[in-house]
Amino acid sequence: MRSSVVLYTWMVRGHIHPMTQLADHIANHGVPVTVAVADVPSSGESRKTVARLSAYYPSVSFQLLPSAPARPGDTVDPDADPFITLLTDIRAANAALIAFVRSLPSVVALVIDFFCADGLDVAAELGVPAYLFFVSCASALASYLHIPVMRSAVSFREMGRSMLRFPGVHPIPASDLPEVLLDRDKEQYKATISFFEQLAKAKHILVNTFEWLEPRAVKAIQDGIPRPGEPAPRLFCVGPLVGEERGGEEKKHECLRWLDVQPARSVVFLCFGSASSLPAEQLKEIAVGLERSNHSFLWAVRAPVTPDADSTKRLEGRGEAALESLLPEGFLDRTRGRGLVLSSWAPQVQVLRHPATGAFVTHCGWNSTLEAVTAGVPMVCWPMYAEQRMNKVFIVEDMKLGVVIDGYDDGMVKAEEVQAKVRLVMESEQGKQMRERMALAKEMATRATQTGGSSMASFADFLGSRKIDLVNTKTQSLS
Repeated sequence: MRSSVVLYTWMVRGHIHPMTQLADHIANHGVPVTVAVADVPSSGESRKTVARLSAYYPSVSFQLLPSAPARPGDTVDPDADPFITLLTDIRAANAALIAFVRSLPSVVALVIDFFCADGLDVAAELGVPAYLFFVSCASALASYLHIPVMRSAVSFREMGRSMLRFPGVHPIPASDLPEVLLDRDKEQYKATISFFEQLAKAKHILVNTFEWLEPRAVKAIQDGIPRPGEPAPRLFCVGPLVGEERGGEEKKHECLRWLDVQPARSVVFLCFGSASSLPAEQLKEIAVGLERSNHSFLWAVRAPVTPDADSTKRLEGRGEAALESLLPEGFLDRTRGRGLVLSSWAPQVQVLRHPATGAFVTHCGWNSTLEAVTAGVPMVCWPMYAEQRMNKVFIVEDMKLGVVIDGYDDGMVKAEEVQAKVRLVMESEQGKQMRERMALAKEMATRATQTGGSSMASFADFLGSRKIDLVNTKTQSLS
């Protein structure tokens, strides 16, 4: 009987996709693997998403797990905090996870998305070895491990731009922490601290990074410095895990055909992720800045979310953006040929790896960051929410792979700033230095994921740590 591995995540693109990439690599080593997905937040798209992933990754099995069913008399509290509700819903899926794992003949390991950290209790109940999978960077992980042991009586919000110095992490302005951490008197803060304490229970942590990119944070975690006096977790750097939706030439996206006729490194690519939203006024400022920059551009525009929508609306599907009404009058005509605007989705990995792409204006999600690194494209950092402001600090100040666009904290980035930062990256000596640094990062990422590389060795160590049957470990690579 072959031993299998179960990976547990939730139904959000930024989490399910890197977990699927990890599953694919496990399957490539001949190990049966299933991705169990908590259907939270539940939507009609969940089954379509799982079906699509199953088609792209036939060697990986998928299992959709419902949250706890509503009981008679249950009512929805309209004033409930969306973030706390989300954590509660994910936790409620544990019952379905227990039932699913028990239905399998032999599970040798349970790999749990860090946002589903309560699943560590499931692993303990079932007696299955547990691994935490952290889909963001090692620097953020080191920060999250250390924050609960701090003894500050001051809210991070009150500290403003004062620098926080977490072990192994580049100094971070307090105001750049995720919003849920800024006010210690709110339920969001208390729930998050409890969540971080749960992370600290993990004896084994896989992180989607590679050692060269974050050497100080990796060493700090390995040495146990963020949690003094406690056993250090065994850390496995298995990144960069970067994939792309697979399809033949006949399915080639229109934007890739457009890029094919553009000069090398001439196009600025703007894409802010599947969950970010910018108001119409901001979209107009971007358009003016791009037009004035005189550089070619490819811009994926998402339909704005209404200002009064709660944060969970970012996680729901949105239709195509009405470009004519959102952008300045005549903009599309004036920039036709020099620019291409998409009304929703772009094949981001393929765009970044295209020879014509020269810069990436990004929200600094970690998946997008690694996609830029593996493509060797410098970043213009425009963080939106969650840990993206932290990532911005690491990208610009520590890794030296990008530049910050000013004004996002003021609620509006002006057209002049868009124009200036596009020209800085595309034309200036500083931009040239970033491209050279990014070329080195790309080379080191490639080395890490090849036979003999640091991430390949760490991945084999992870498989060997559970005596999982290794097939072709010496010939497979992570890339």
